[in-house]
Amino acid sequence: MSKILLVDDETMLLDSLEIILSLNDHEIVGKAHDGVEALEQLQGVQPDLALVDLNMKGMGGIELIGEMKQQYPAVKILVLTTFYDDQSITAAISRGADGYLLKDSGKDAILGAVRQILGGTTVLDAKVMQRLTALMQSHTAETGMGSGAGSAATEGGVPGGVSGSVSGTEFQSLESPADPLTEREKEICTLIAEGLTNRQIADKLYISEGTVKNYISSIYDKTGIHDRVKLTLALKG
Repeated sequence: MSKILLVDDETMLLDSLEIILSLNDHEIVGKAHDGVEALEQLQGVQPDLALVDLNMKGMGGIELIGEMKQQYPAVKILVLTTFYDDQSITAAISRGADGYLLKDSGKDAILGAVRQILGGTTVLDAKVMQRLTALMQSHTAETGMGSGAGSAATEGGVPGGVSGSVSGTEFQSLESPADPLTEREKEICTLIAEGLTNRQIADKLYISEGTVKNYISSIYDKTGIHDRVKLTLALKG
């Protein structure tokens, strides 16, 4: 049973999330209304995952994500918010968020995201991925694919850019890696770009999820892109 910390300034939402998650084999080890309270609770218990809102009074989610990743790097973080503007997305991801989901996604999407993140998969809401893709395309158009720029400039001016941004060198390695991708690996790349999870890819190709993971590991090695978000952005670029 996974241990989860809930962080949101809406008490009703905290209670609702606690019920939903508790009924699906997750243990709620704490509920906090802001970042300061969350850090205090983390001193007593270290969860496997924290669901974090961004807009809270006092210490907000962006600052909390940075503090948590510095002090408790093993804790996974799923942003659950109503905001998906460029500044919020890039700030959360650059500070280490493992997933970004919108509150209107629904119960099944939240449960699915929790399960995937705990399993080591980065999860981004479709609307969030669209914004990231648009940012990367804008950045590529401005700098040129061969410039080797390491991070995307953002409309909000967030320091450090996007942790999932892809440099020109990485784009080139994806297009023509030293060790060429097999047809199956190219097929899996296409499905990753469409936003499919490992399980969905496995079901679509009639292979095991373990086999999909092996293919993705090979793709990472060949392209030099060792992050699913970066790979997705490169494929969409």
